[in-house]
Amino acid sequence: MKKKILLLSDDLRSTSGIATMSKEFVLGTVDKYDWVQLGAMIKHQDIGKTIDVSEDVRNKTGVKDANVKLYPNNGYGDIFTLRRLIDIEKPDAILHFTDPHYWQWLYDNEQEIRQKCPILFYHIWDNLPDPKYNRDYYESCDWLGCISKQTYGIVHRVGKMNNESTYKPLEDWQISYVPHGINENVFKPVKKVSEDISNFVYGGKKYDFILFYNNRNIRRKQPSDVIASYKLFCDSLPKDKSSKCLLLMHTQPVDENGTDLIAVKNSICPEYDVKFTNFKLEADKLNELYNLVDCTINIANNEGFGLATAESIMSGTPIIVNVTGGLQDQCGFDFTADDYIEIGSLHDKNKSRHLVQEGEWVIPVWSSAQNLNGSVLTPYIYEDRVNLQDVADAISKMYKLGNKKRKSNGQKGREWAIKNLSSKVMCDSMSEGIDTALKNYKPKSKFRLYKL
Repeated sequence: MKKKILLLSDDLRSTSGIATMSKEFVLGTVDKYDWVQLGAMIKHQDIGKTIDVSEDVRNKTGVKDANVKLYPNNGYGDIFTLRRLIDIEKPDAILHFTDPHYWQWLYDNEQEIRQKCPILFYHIWDNLPDPKYNRDYYESCDWLGCISKQTYGIVHRVGKMNNESTYKPLEDWQISYVPHGINENVFKPVKKVSEDISNFVYGGKKYDFILFYNNRNIRRKQPSDVIASYKLFCDSLPKDKSSKCLLLMHTQPVDENGTDLIAVKNSICPEYDVKFTNFKLEADKLNELYNLVDCTINIANNEGFGLATAESIMSGTPIIVNVTGGLQDQCGFDFTADDYIEIGSLHDKNKSRHLVQEGEWVIPVWSSAQNLNGSVLTPYIYEDRVNLQDVADAISKMYKLGNKKRKSNGQKGREWAIKNLSSKVMCDSMSEGIDTALKNYKPKSKFRLYKL
Protein backbone atom coordinates (compact mmCIF):
# COMPACT_ATOMS: atom_id res chain seq x y z
CA MET A 1 0.00 0.00 0.00
CA LYS A 2 1.28 3.48 -0.90
CA LYS A 3 2.09 5.94 1.85
CA LYS A 4 -0.11 9.03 2.14
CA ILE A 5 1.46 12.49 2.30
CA LEU A 6 -0.41 15.57 3.51
CA LEU A 7 0.91 18.61 1.63
CA LEU A 8 0.60 22.10 3.10
CA SER A 9 1.21 24.68 0.34
CA ASP A 10 -0.49 26.84 -2.31
CA ASP A 11 -3.44 25.18 -4.06
CA LEU A 12 -2.13 22.93 -6.83
CA ARG A 13 -4.54 24.51 -9.29
CA SER A 14 -3.26 28.07 -8.79
CA THR A 15 -0.40 29.77 -10.64
CA SER A 16 2.05 30.85 -7.95
CA GLY A 17 5.59 29.51 -8.01
CA ILE A 18 4.85 27.46 -4.89
CA ALA A 19 1.75 25.97 -6.55
CA THR A 20 3.60 25.27 -9.80
CA MET A 21 6.34 23.31 -8.09
CA SER A 22 3.89 21.58 -5.72
CA LYS A 23 1.94 20.34 -8.72
CA GLU A 24 5.13 19.21 -10.44
CA PHE A 25 6.37 17.00 -7.61
CA VAL A 26 2.90 15.69 -6.76
CA LEU A 27 2.26 14.60 -10.36
CA GLY A 28 5.78 13.20 -10.54
CA THR A 29 5.36 10.97 -7.48
CA VAL A 30 1.72 9.80 -7.60
CA ASP A 31 3.01 6.35 -8.53
CA LYS A 32 4.75 6.21 -5.14
CA TYR A 33 2.46 8.17 -2.80
CA ASP A 34 -1.16 9.17 -2.32
CA TRP A 35 -1.40 12.93 -1.85
CA VAL A 36 -3.78 15.06 0.19
CA GLN A 37 -3.37 18.83 0.10
CA LEU A 38 -4.50 21.64 2.35
CA GLY A 39 -4.56 24.03 -0.60
CA ALA A 40 -3.95 27.64 0.37
CA MET A 41 -5.21 30.68 -1.47
CA ILE A 42 -6.26 34.21 -0.49
CA LYS A 43 -10.07 34.32 -0.22
CA HIS A 44 -10.38 30.81 -1.63
CA GLN A 45 -13.64 30.41 -3.55
CA ASP A 46 -13.77 26.66 -2.83
CA ILE A 47 -13.26 26.84 0.93
CA GLY A 48 -15.28 24.21 2.78
CA LYS A 49 -15.25 21.79 -0.16
CA THR A 50 -13.38 18.53 -0.59
CA ILE A 51 -12.17 18.15 -4.17
CA ASP A 52 -10.98 14.81 -5.51
CA VAL A 53 -8.82 15.35 -8.61
CA SER A 54 -7.65 11.73 -8.85
CA GLU A 55 -9.34 11.01 -12.16
CA ASP A 56 -7.80 14.07 -13.81
CA VAL A 57 -4.38 13.16 -12.41
CA ARG A 58 -4.73 9.60 -13.72
CA ASN A 59 -5.53 10.93 -17.18
CA LYS A 60 -2.55 13.31 -17.09
CA THR A 61 0.02 10.89 -15.71
CA GLY A 62 -1.20 7.47 -16.82
CA VAL A 63 -0.84 6.23 -13.22
CA LYS A 64 -3.97 4.11 -12.80
CA ASP A 65 -3.96 4.09 -8.98
CA ALA A 66 -3.16 7.81 -8.56
CA ASN A 67 -4.99 9.45 -5.65
CA VAL A 68 -4.94 13.21 -5.05
CA LYS A 69 -7.46 15.07 -2.89
CA LEU A 70 -7.66 18.81 -2.11
CA TYR A 71 -9.01 20.65 0.91
CA PRO A 72 -9.15 24.33 -0.17
CA ASN A 73 -8.40 26.86 2.55
CA ASN A 74 -7.98 30.59 3.16
CA GLY A 75 -4.28 30.83 3.92
CA TYR A 76 -2.00 28.07 5.16
CA GLY A 77 -4.28 26.83 7.92
CA ASP A 78 -4.07 26.42 11.69
CA ILE A 79 -3.68 23.64 14.22
CA PHE A 80 -7.44 23.03 14.45
CA THR A 81 -7.74 22.50 10.71
CA LEU A 82 -4.68 20.27 10.72
CA ARG A 83 -5.99 18.14 13.60
CA ARG A 84 -9.20 17.58 11.67
CA LEU A 85 -7.33 16.55 8.52
CA ILE A 86 -5.04 14.20 10.45
CA ASP A 87 -8.10 12.53 12.00
CA ILE A 88 -9.84 12.22 8.62
CA GLU A 89 -6.94 11.29 6.33
CA LYS A 90 -4.46 9.70 8.76
CA PRO A 91 -1.38 10.71 6.71
CA ASP A 92 1.94 8.93 7.03
CA ALA A 93 3.79 12.26 6.82
CA ILE A 94 3.19 16.02 6.55
CA LEU A 95 5.16 18.01 3.96
CA HIS A 96 5.05 21.80 4.15
CA PHE A 97 6.52 24.19 1.61
CA THR A 98 7.56 27.90 1.57
CA ASP A 99 9.02 30.40 4.08
CA PRO A 100 9.23 28.86 7.59
CA HIS A 101 7.76 31.99 9.15
CA TYR A 102 4.38 31.16 7.63
CA TRP A 103 4.37 27.97 9.70
CA GLN A 104 4.87 29.27 13.23
CA TRP A 105 1.62 27.59 14.33
CA LEU A 106 2.87 24.27 12.95
CA TYR A 107 6.18 24.45 14.83
CA ASP A 108 4.40 25.54 18.02
CA ASN A 109 2.56 22.21 17.92
CA GLU A 110 5.29 19.95 16.54
CA GLN A 111 5.51 17.91 19.77
CA GLU A 112 1.85 16.89 19.36
CA ILE A 113 2.02 16.34 15.59
CA ARG A 114 5.23 14.32 15.59
CA GLN A 115 3.70 11.81 17.98
CA LYS A 116 1.53 10.75 15.01
CA CYS A 117 3.64 11.38 11.89
CA PRO A 118 6.87 13.08 10.77
CA ILE A 119 7.03 16.72 9.67
CA LEU A 120 8.90 17.24 6.39
CA PHE A 121 9.91 20.63 4.99
CA TYR A 122 10.73 21.59 1.38
CA HIS A 123 12.86 24.59 2.20
CA ILE A 124 14.83 27.43 0.68
CA TRP A 125 16.70 30.37 2.15
CA ASP A 126 17.78 33.28 0.01
CA ASN A 127 21.11 34.37 1.45
CA LEU A 128 23.74 34.51 4.15
CA PRO A 129 24.60 35.21 6.96
CA ASP A 130 23.48 31.87 8.37
CA PRO A 131 19.96 32.43 9.78
CA LYS A 132 20.55 31.16 13.30
CA TYR A 133 17.07 32.43 14.10
CA ASN A 134 15.76 29.51 11.99
CA ARG A 135 17.46 26.84 14.11
CA ASP A 136 14.35 26.01 16.14
CA TYR A 137 12.34 25.60 12.94
CA TYR A 138 14.86 23.13 11.57
CA GLU A 139 14.87 21.07 14.78
CA SER A 140 11.06 20.95 14.58
CA CYS A 141 11.31 18.95 11.32
CA ASP A 142 12.15 15.31 10.74
CA TRP A 143 13.54 15.97 7.26
CA LEU A 144 14.40 19.03 5.16
CA GLY A 145 14.65 18.98 1.38
CA CYS A 146 16.82 21.93 0.34
CA ILE A 147 15.96 23.59 -2.97
CA SER A 148 19.37 25.21 -3.48
CA LYS A 149 22.93 24.14 -2.70
CA GLN A 150 23.33 27.31 -0.65
CA THR A 151 20.29 26.30 1.45
CA TYR A 152 21.75 22.81 1.87
CA GLY A 153 24.91 24.33 3.32
CA ILE A 154 22.95 26.69 5.57
CA VAL A 155 20.76 23.91 7.00
CA HIS A 156 23.84 21.76 7.68
CA ARG A 157 25.58 24.56 9.58
CA VAL A 158 22.54 25.91 11.44
CA GLY A 159 20.69 22.63 11.93
CA LYS A 160 23.75 20.95 13.41
CA MET A 161 24.49 23.69 15.95
CA ASN A 162 25.27 22.03 19.28
CA ASN A 163 26.36 24.85 21.55
CA GLU A 164 23.38 24.67 23.92
CA SER A 165 22.44 21.76 26.17
CA THR A 166 18.85 21.73 24.89
CA TYR A 167 19.81 21.58 21.18
CA LYS A 168 19.23 18.38 19.25
CA PRO A 169 21.40 18.63 16.12
CA LEU A 170 20.07 17.27 12.83
CA GLU A 171 21.57 14.06 11.46
CA ASP A 172 22.91 13.76 7.92
CA TRP A 173 19.91 11.76 6.67
CA GLN A 174 17.60 14.60 7.70
CA ILE A 175 19.08 17.00 5.10
CA SER A 176 18.84 16.46 1.32
CA TYR A 177 19.50 18.54 -1.79
CA VAL A 178 16.24 18.55 -3.79
CA PRO A 179 16.50 21.16 -6.56
CA HIS A 180 13.38 22.51 -8.23
CA GLY A 181 12.65 20.53 -11.36
CA ILE A 182 11.50 22.02 -14.67
CA ASN A 183 9.29 19.88 -16.90
CA GLU A 184 11.33 19.26 -20.05
CA ASN A 185 8.20 18.30 -22.00
CA VAL A 186 6.55 21.65 -21.26
CA PHE A 187 9.54 23.98 -21.53
CA LYS A 188 11.33 23.00 -24.72
CA PRO A 189 12.50 24.37 -28.07
CA VAL A 190 9.71 24.91 -30.61
CA LYS A 191 10.05 25.36 -34.36
CA LYS A 192 7.29 27.95 -34.70
CA VAL A 193 5.72 30.51 -32.37
CA SER A 194 1.98 31.18 -32.63
CA GLU A 195 0.84 34.31 -34.41
CA ASP A 196 -0.78 35.88 -31.34
CA ILE A 197 2.50 35.76 -29.40
CA SER A 198 4.59 36.82 -32.38
CA ASN A 199 2.28 39.71 -33.32
CA PHE A 200 2.21 41.01 -29.76
CA VAL A 201 6.00 40.99 -29.35
CA TYR A 202 6.97 42.34 -32.75
CA GLY A 203 3.95 44.55 -33.43
CA GLY A 204 4.96 44.85 -37.08
CA LYS A 205 8.57 45.73 -36.22
CA LYS A 206 11.73 43.68 -36.75
CA TYR A 207 13.97 43.11 -33.70
CA ASP A 208 17.50 41.71 -33.78
CA PHE A 209 17.75 41.23 -29.99
CA ILE A 210 15.07 40.74 -27.31
CA LEU A 211 15.92 40.76 -23.61
CA PHE A 212 13.26 39.07 -21.45
CA TYR A 213 12.32 39.88 -17.84
CA ASN A 214 9.85 37.43 -16.27
CA ASN A 215 9.43 38.27 -12.60
CA ARG A 216 7.08 40.09 -10.29
CA ASN A 217 7.30 43.85 -10.03
CA ILE A 218 8.64 43.86 -6.47
CA ARG A 219 11.65 45.62 -5.01
CA ARG A 220 13.99 42.66 -4.50
CA LYS A 221 13.59 41.64 -8.16
CA GLN A 222 15.13 44.98 -9.21
CA PRO A 223 12.95 45.64 -12.30
CA SER A 224 13.97 49.31 -12.42
CA ASP A 225 17.63 48.28 -12.46
CA VAL A 226 16.88 46.04 -15.43
CA ILE A 227 15.42 49.01 -17.34
CA ALA A 228 18.34 51.26 -16.37
CA SER A 229 20.90 48.60 -17.36
CA TYR A 230 19.13 48.02 -20.67
CA LYS A 231 19.27 51.76 -21.31
CA LEU A 232 23.05 51.78 -20.70
CA PHE A 233 23.42 48.86 -23.08
CA CYS A 234 21.42 50.62 -25.81
CA ASP A 235 23.45 53.80 -25.28
CA SER A 236 26.55 51.83 -26.29
CA LEU A 237 25.06 50.92 -29.70
CA PRO A 238 24.66 52.98 -32.85
CA LYS A 239 21.12 54.25 -33.34
CA ASP A 240 20.36 51.83 -36.17
CA LYS A 241 21.33 48.92 -33.87
CA SER A 242 19.64 50.10 -30.66
CA SER A 243 16.38 50.71 -32.55
CA LYS A 244 16.24 46.96 -33.24
CA CYS A 245 16.50 45.98 -29.57
CA LEU A 246 13.60 45.29 -27.21
CA LEU A 247 13.23 44.79 -23.46
CA LEU A 248 10.16 42.60 -22.97
CA MET A 249 8.86 42.63 -19.36
CA HIS A 250 6.36 39.93 -18.42
CA THR A 251 5.16 41.59 -15.25
CA GLN A 252 2.52 43.91 -13.84
CA PRO A 253 3.76 47.40 -14.86
CA VAL A 254 2.42 49.09 -11.73
CA ASP A 255 2.52 47.34 -8.36
CA GLU A 256 2.44 48.77 -4.84
CA ASN A 257 5.02 46.16 -3.80
CA GLY A 258 7.35 47.45 -6.51
CA THR A 259 7.00 50.64 -8.50
CA ASP A 260 5.46 52.30 -11.55
CA LEU A 261 7.60 50.77 -14.30
CA ILE A 262 5.85 52.76 -17.02
CA ALA A 263 6.99 55.96 -15.30
CA VAL A 264 10.50 54.50 -14.97
CA LYS A 265 10.56 53.63 -18.66
CA ASN A 266 9.24 57.03 -19.77
CA SER A 267 11.73 58.93 -17.64
CA ILE A 268 14.84 56.73 -17.64
CA CYS A 269 14.57 54.98 -21.00
CA PRO A 270 12.25 57.01 -23.25
CA GLU A 271 14.19 56.57 -26.51
CA TYR A 272 14.39 52.74 -26.48
CA ASP A 273 11.75 50.02 -26.89
CA VAL A 274 10.32 48.47 -23.72
CA LYS A 275 7.09 46.43 -23.72
CA PHE A 276 4.98 45.02 -20.91
CA THR A 277 2.81 41.93 -21.35
CA ASN A 278 0.56 42.64 -18.33
CA PHE A 279 -1.43 39.41 -18.79
CA LYS A 280 -1.16 35.85 -17.55
CA LEU A 281 0.09 33.12 -19.86
CA GLU A 282 -0.40 29.36 -19.79
CA ALA A 283 2.83 27.36 -19.67
CA ASP A 284 2.79 26.53 -23.40
CA LYS A 285 2.49 30.22 -24.35
CA LEU A 286 5.18 31.19 -21.85
CA ASN A 287 7.40 28.57 -23.44
CA GLU A 288 6.82 30.25 -26.80
CA LEU A 289 8.00 33.54 -25.32
CA TYR A 290 11.19 31.90 -24.06
CA ASN A 291 11.73 30.57 -27.58
CA LEU A 292 11.07 33.93 -29.19
CA VAL A 293 13.44 35.99 -27.04
CA ASP A 294 17.24 35.94 -27.13
CA CYS A 295 18.03 36.02 -23.42
CA THR A 296 16.26 35.96 -20.03
CA ILE A 297 17.58 38.15 -17.20
CA ASN A 298 17.29 37.99 -13.40
CA ILE A 299 19.38 40.37 -11.27
CA ALA A 300 17.30 40.11 -8.08
CA ASN A 301 19.25 41.06 -4.96
CA ASN A 302 17.78 38.00 -3.18
CA GLU A 303 16.53 34.93 -5.02
CA GLY A 304 15.73 31.55 -3.50
CA PHE A 305 15.74 29.69 -6.81
CA GLY A 306 14.57 31.71 -9.83
CA LEU A 307 12.00 29.71 -11.81
CA ALA A 308 11.98 31.98 -14.85
CA THR A 309 15.64 31.57 -15.74
CA ALA A 310 15.50 27.81 -15.06
CA GLU A 311 12.52 27.56 -17.42
CA SER A 312 14.43 29.63 -19.96
CA ILE A 313 17.43 27.28 -19.84
CA MET A 314 15.15 24.26 -20.26
CA SER A 315 13.54 26.01 -23.24
CA GLY A 316 16.97 26.43 -24.83
CA THR A 317 17.38 30.16 -24.25
CA PRO A 318 20.49 31.53 -22.45
CA ILE A 319 20.38 33.68 -19.32
CA ILE A 320 22.01 36.57 -17.46
CA VAL A 321 21.83 36.24 -13.67
CA ASN A 322 23.10 37.77 -10.48
CA VAL A 323 25.28 35.19 -8.72
CA THR A 324 23.10 34.93 -5.64
CA GLY A 325 20.96 32.36 -3.83
CA GLY A 326 19.58 29.55 -5.98
CA LEU A 327 20.58 31.33 -9.20
CA GLN A 328 24.08 30.00 -8.51
CA ASP A 329 22.77 26.49 -9.17
CA GLN A 330 21.75 27.47 -12.70
CA CYS A 331 25.21 28.65 -13.73
CA GLY A 332 26.87 25.27 -14.09
CA PHE A 333 29.48 25.99 -11.43
CA ASP A 334 31.53 22.90 -10.65
CA PHE A 335 30.56 22.55 -6.99
CA THR A 336 28.40 19.96 -5.25
CA ALA A 337 25.83 20.59 -2.54
CA ASP A 338 28.30 19.22 0.03
CA ASP A 339 30.89 21.77 -1.15
CA TYR A 340 28.51 24.54 -0.06
CA ILE A 341 28.79 23.45 3.56
CA GLU A 342 32.24 25.07 3.43
CA ILE A 343 31.71 27.59 0.59
CA GLY A 344 28.59 29.23 2.00
CA SER A 345 27.94 31.29 -1.15
CA LEU A 346 29.70 32.46 -4.31
CA HIS A 347 28.08 35.91 -4.18
CA ASP A 348 31.28 37.78 -3.24
CA LYS A 349 33.17 38.27 -6.53
CA ASN A 350 36.39 39.22 -4.73
CA LYS A 351 36.49 35.78 -3.09
CA SER A 352 34.79 33.62 -5.70
CA ARG A 353 35.16 34.91 -9.24
CA HIS A 354 38.55 33.34 -9.91
CA LEU A 355 37.49 29.97 -8.46
CA VAL A 356 34.57 29.10 -10.71
CA GLN A 357 33.67 28.17 -14.27
CA GLU A 358 30.19 28.84 -15.56
CA GLY A 359 28.17 27.07 -18.22
CA GLU A 360 28.14 28.48 -21.74
CA TRP A 361 24.40 29.20 -21.41
CA VAL A 362 24.90 31.88 -18.77
CA ILE A 363 26.63 35.22 -18.39
CA PRO A 364 26.93 35.75 -14.62
CA VAL A 365 27.03 39.12 -12.90
CA TRP A 366 28.59 39.31 -9.45
CA SER A 367 27.27 41.77 -6.92
CA SER A 368 29.35 44.83 -6.14
CA ALA A 369 28.17 45.02 -2.54
CA GLN A 370 26.42 42.92 0.07
CA ASN A 371 24.11 45.13 2.11
CA LEU A 372 22.76 43.78 5.40
CA ASN A 373 19.02 44.22 5.77
CA GLY A 374 16.34 42.60 7.90
CA SER A 375 13.03 42.69 9.72
CA VAL A 376 11.67 41.59 13.08
CA LEU A 377 11.11 38.00 11.88
CA THR A 378 14.33 37.87 9.84
CA PRO A 379 16.71 40.17 11.76
CA TYR A 380 19.52 39.97 9.22
CA ILE A 381 20.01 38.87 5.61
CA TYR A 382 22.32 40.07 2.86
CA GLU A 383 21.06 41.81 -0.26
CA ASP A 384 23.43 41.26 -3.18
CA ARG A 385 23.47 44.47 -5.21
CA VAL A 386 24.76 44.51 -8.77
CA ASN A 387 26.33 47.44 -10.55
CA LEU A 388 24.24 48.75 -13.46
CA GLN A 389 27.23 49.02 -15.77
CA ASP A 390 28.22 45.41 -15.01
CA VAL A 391 24.73 44.32 -16.04
CA ALA A 392 24.85 46.47 -19.19
CA ASP A 393 28.21 44.89 -20.07
CA ALA A 394 26.70 41.41 -19.60
CA ILE A 395 23.81 42.31 -21.93
CA SER A 396 26.31 43.63 -24.46
CA LYS A 397 28.33 40.43 -24.25
CA MET A 398 25.20 38.35 -24.86
CA TYR A 399 24.21 40.62 -27.76
CA LYS A 400 27.62 40.30 -29.44
CA LEU A 401 27.47 36.50 -29.39
CA GLY A 402 25.01 36.62 -32.26
CA ASN A 403 21.89 34.56 -32.78
CA LYS A 404 23.59 31.34 -33.90
CA LYS A 405 25.96 31.21 -30.91
CA ARG A 406 23.16 32.10 -28.46
CA LYS A 407 21.07 29.23 -29.82
CA SER A 408 24.00 26.83 -29.56
CA ASN A 409 24.75 27.89 -25.99
CA GLY A 410 21.06 27.65 -25.10
CA GLN A 411 20.91 24.08 -26.39
CA LYS A 412 23.87 23.16 -24.22
CA GLY A 413 22.02 24.70 -21.30
CA ARG A 414 18.95 22.56 -22.01
CA GLU A 415 21.07 19.39 -22.13
CA TRP A 416 22.63 20.36 -18.79
CA ALA A 417 19.23 21.21 -17.25
CA ILE A 418 17.72 17.85 -18.23
CA LYS A 419 20.50 16.16 -16.23
CA ASN A 420 20.46 18.56 -13.27
CA LEU A 421 17.21 20.54 -12.98
CA SER A 422 14.52 18.33 -14.51
CA SER A 423 11.27 17.21 -12.91
CA LYS A 424 12.65 13.69 -12.73
CA VAL A 425 15.70 14.82 -10.79
CA MET A 426 13.46 16.69 -8.32
CA CYS A 427 10.95 13.86 -7.91
CA ASP A 428 13.61 11.16 -7.51
CA SER A 429 15.44 13.25 -4.88
CA MET A 430 12.18 14.10 -3.14
CA SER A 431 11.08 10.44 -3.03
CA GLU A 432 14.43 9.32 -1.69
CA GLY A 433 14.25 11.91 1.09
CA ILE A 434 10.65 11.08 2.02
CA ASP A 435 11.36 7.33 2.08
CA THR A 436 14.43 7.87 4.24
CA ALA A 437 12.45 10.04 6.65
CA LEU A 438 9.64 7.47 6.92
CA LYS A 439 12.18 4.72 7.54
CA ASN A 440 14.05 6.63 10.27
CA TYR A 441 11.07 8.36 11.87
CA LYS A 442 10.59 7.75 15.57
CA PRO A 443 7.40 9.17 17.16
CA LYS A 444 8.05 11.79 19.81
CA SER A 445 7.07 10.87 23.34
CA LYS A 446 4.19 12.60 25.06
CA PHE A 447 4.83 15.38 27.55
CA ARG A 448 5.09 14.36 31.18
CA LEU A 449 3.65 16.65 33.83
CA TYR A 450 5.38 16.99 37.16
CA LYS A 451 4.21 18.66 40.37
CA LEU A 452 6.61 21.19 41.82
